[in-house]
Amino acid sequence: MSQSGQEYSEQVQYLAQGRAKSRSLRPLRRILPFLRPYRFRVFLALIALTVSSTATLVLPLAGRGLIDHGFDAAQAARISQYFLAFIAVAAVLGVSGATRFYFVTWIGERVVADIRKAVFDNVLGLTPSFFEVTRTGEVLSRLTADTTLIQTVVGSSVSVAMRTSVTLAGGLIMMFVSSLKLASLVVAAVVLVMIPLILFGRWVRALSRKSQDRLADTSAHASETLNAVQTVQAFTHEAQERKAYGRAVEGSFDIAILRTRARAVMTAVIIFAAFSSVAGVGWVGAQDIIAHRMTGGQLVQFVIYAILVGGGVGALSETWGDLQRAAGASERLMELLHAEPAITTPANPVSLLHPARGAVQLRDVVFHYPTRPDTAALNGFSLSVQPGEAVALVGPSGAGKSTVFQLLLRFFAPQSGAITFDGVDLSSLDPTELRKHVAMVAQDSVVFSGTVADNIRYGRPEASDAEVRAAADAAAAAEFIDRLPKGYETAVGERGVTLSGGQRQRLAIARAILRDAPLLLLDEATSALDSENERLVQQGLANLMAGRTTIVIAHRLSTIQKLKRIVVMEHGRIVGEGSHAELVAGGGLYKRLADLQFSQSMALAG
Repeated sequence: MSQSGQEYSEQVQYLAQGRAKSRSLRPLRRILPFLRPYRFRVFLALIALTVSSTATLVLPLAGRGLIDHGFDAAQAARISQYFLAFIAVAAVLGVSGATRFYFVTWIGERVVADIRKAVFDNVLGLTPSFFEVTRTGEVLSRLTADTTLIQTVVGSSVSVAMRTSVTLAGGLIMMFVSSLKLASLVVAAVVLVMIPLILFGRWVRALSRKSQDRLADTSAHASETLNAVQTVQAFTHEAQERKAYGRAVEGSFDIAILRTRARAVMTAVIIFAAFSSVAGVGWVGAQDIIAHRMTGGQLVQFVIYAILVGGGVGALSETWGDLQRAAGASERLMELLHAEPAITTPANPVSLLHPARGAVQLRDVVFHYPTRPDTAALNGFSLSVQPGEAVALVGPSGAGKSTVFQLLLRFFAPQSGAITFDGVDLSSLDPTELRKHVAMVAQDSVVFSGTVADNIRYGRPEASDAEVRAAADAAAAAEFIDRLPKGYETAVGERGVTLSGGQRQRLAIARAILRDAPLLLLDEATSALDSENERLVQQGLANLMAGRTTIVIAHRLSTIQKLKRIVVMEHGRIVGEGSHAELVAGGGLYKRLADLQFSQSMALAG
């Protein structure tokens, strides 16, 4: 296996099976590029945050003046001024708080939307190697649960942490202004409070990462089961799947509760330590009042600032847990965002001739799938197909037939050998440009949610309604489409569940016909059709194949008897080649397959 293939295999296994635990908030820095386009709104949010925090710090000054002067009969007229000051500060707090909330929430929603799009865009470009070892449910969990955590942090927790930090810093400064002795005692208390914050924080961070991994496992299991719900029900496996999902959910719950307990204990310890310190410092201040070393207003002012500082430390302990969870989520999302496909576009891709001819050649190709490095799917495989030629690939399961298609579509790259399209090595081409010249019909046809027309037009989005209908006619699909409630505008449901297997197959064939590509790949395209529809579709495929290079994977030999060239494969090698009659006359693997299939067909007919 090549070094690059080995590295990619290690990368995808790393993503799927486990990631290093985040030990700091450093992964949150990766969110900064998503914030830069909205820095003006961030600036406005920071201004509103600063104003609201400053207004909060003004309240204790008004309280001191009210206590020291407002209740003095000689200065009773000034009491109204203090209450008016309170009202004015409350108005500033209300406006600035609402402004901060709006902009911070907007930024959180916008950043999460951008992250989701960026991650999905990147994942959609990853090659099948990635999905061989990474479950789809794992990816979906990161796109939903992990991005929700990011939204909580960007749209709330960071703002709360910054506002609290400003209030805490301002409160500390004003505490020193009010009383140097008492402020020194509070600072010492805060240092003591920070010790459990740091210790508990590491525990919470580890549990948060573990909780997210368990949640991803739960989502992956649910996705896998629901995508195969008919198979589950057909084999009456519901009870086992319910138990398995229940175990996954309970495992996620246990970790979540353990994390919640850790945060609860951390919060209790810190809040108790903070407010106990405030009470102790308040007692010292009361002794100073008795000794006439400070006024009652000064003590009230100091205590309010101390409460703001203590409350700030408690709030930071709450948001610290959120930030740590978000750091883990950010790390997981960035892994997906920065995962690179095994097949990349070359720096200077070669352009194909227009129109493309569809000539294909494989020379001494050796290929191992990343998850099966010790088994060669193709081993010294060579095949040349001329423009307009039709070639069938036959052989037992595991012979490498589908692998040929995977390599021609540039989903994988061979470890050795070369593959060319119109004489150009595939490694020199942009994979997207190559695939524009290829149409494929898989044995297990894929139909997307949407309308019938949408599914046919998937082959060429700009196609007109007339072209869509013509493709459907050629695929023998028009006759059943016209009977649908809304014809071509009928919704087919998720994965085309409202259609029969044969109807889905004919839509896939119509899609390939509309594609109008010079290279056609057919993976037993008529396997799901009854005899009457097979005859109609075979005629449509015959029209489509005229003038186009066609490679057919044939499981039923009866469908390819008329082809002039049949390639027999076994264990990744070519073991026979010729027409049906030549291969039967020559004996070997093809004759055994033909005898087995035709004898079974005769037995069933009899």
